[in-house]
Amino acid sequence: MTNNLQEKMFYEMEQKAIFEQAKGYAFDYADTALGRNVFPTDEAIGDLDQFIEEMPEFTFDSGDILRQLHQYGSPATVSQIGGRYFGLVNGGVIPVSLATRWLSDFWDQNTPLYLSSPIVSKLEEVTELWLKQLLGLPKSVVAGFVSGSSMAIFCGLAAARYRIFQNNDWDINNKGFDGAPKIRIVIGRQAHGTVVKAIALLGFGIDNIEWMETDAEGRVNLSAVPELDASTILLLQAGNVNSGSFDAIDEICDKAKSANAWVHIDGAFGLWAAGSSRLKHLTIGIEKADSWSLDGHKTLNTPYDNGILLCKDKEALVQALQASGSYIVYTDNRDGMMYTPEMSRRARVVELWATLKYLGKAGVDELVFGLHERAVQMGKELKAEGFEILNDVVFNQVLVACDSEEITTRTIETIQKSGECWVGGTTWLGKAVIRISICSWATTEADISRSVRAFVSARDKVTEN
Repeated sequence: MTNNLQEKMFYEMEQKAIFEQAKGYAFDYADTALGRNVFPTDEAIGDLDQFIEEMPEFTFDSGDILRQLHQYGSPATVSQIGGRYFGLVNGGVIPVSLATRWLSDFWDQNTPLYLSSPIVSKLEEVTELWLKQLLGLPKSVVAGFVSGSSMAIFCGLAAARYRIFQNNDWDINNKGFDGAPKIRIVIGRQAHGTVVKAIALLGFGIDNIEWMETDAEGRVNLSAVPELDASTILLLQAGNVNSGSFDAIDEICDKAKSANAWVHIDGAFGLWAAGSSRLKHLTIGIEKADSWSLDGHKTLNTPYDNGILLCKDKEALVQALQASGSYIVYTDNRDGMMYTPEMSRRARVVELWATLKYLGKAGVDELVFGLHERAVQMGKELKAEGFEILNDVVFNQVLVACDSEEITTRTIETIQKSGECWVGGTTWLGKAVIRISICSWATTEADISRSVRAFVSARDKVTEN
């Protein structure tokens, strides 16, 4: 590094002008994000060509970089922090968690070990305890703070794989799969794609999955569960990604436990229902499982990325994921890399801790149940306007259809182009339908009614043409 470049960066760190510039742009974005078009306009998308260029030969001006990002990047974002984005299950962002991330970004902590960041180690320890208290999980549970549910599911199944093989005197870490005992993978027909991906990545083989049939709401009921044994990994859902439905967790877990099978619950957005006094009935029996995956950046509305793996079998999780090296020094304090596959890992727990501290148990209850209330409102108002509601709205998901699949598909496209709100499409029971996910704290009753008007306008435009 040349002295001139080093001096330039020292100057920027000391003067802080570029940080003030970024703060101004961020505040400008925040001032417009709640009311602007939800999806970028055609003009904004066209302006993204401003970023197409050859790699610069020399250092560039920091202020100009920020200016370009704000001028052409900000308008081309999807305003998911507002109240009318209902695509995927992208939560909004609670202000204090965003502010906390700003601070922790300045800390720029790498978090594998206590010795690399004592503050992050302590916050992971505290947050782990709070999650167990909020969700009603056993004291033996440990948490791994990962990027999202995809990685959390992978970690949970890795722990399950280790434990089942170990119970059969097979060291998967050293011996691999060649000659290994068979492990059964049993999942519902409506399992999320990330579950299937984790199964493939861990070497179980998609063709070896034993599928359980689901009912009209996408639920696995007790009658669909095959005979289980100690070689089985059984996966259940707390919140179907389309309908929001919950498997018969309590009864199925009892059957699995009697057979000594491992149960993993995919609860990316739905497991947070356990934190609501009025919705926790949906999650009865979750404490009987062995591992759980969920996202803070969905229902809890932390910034991205914020996934959580919870596991009852600490030894299995550590043995499945722990790395070693001559330079790695463990302590008697919490060393976070013991519970995740990554060594280099950002301090995502800081904003999760801040969100839980800010909300408290009462605030989590209010947030989670509020999303449900808005989903119920959406279903009722759309039904009153002649749309067909295809699911029981038990949590935050609403499935909608028009008079034909063609009208449904074209209505989705028209809504998306309008910018009034954003919804996605999905396939449900073999039909193209509209999928609505209510998952932002910023969604108000007025946002729902405004979005329903956008539905009506889009359908009318489609049927008139």
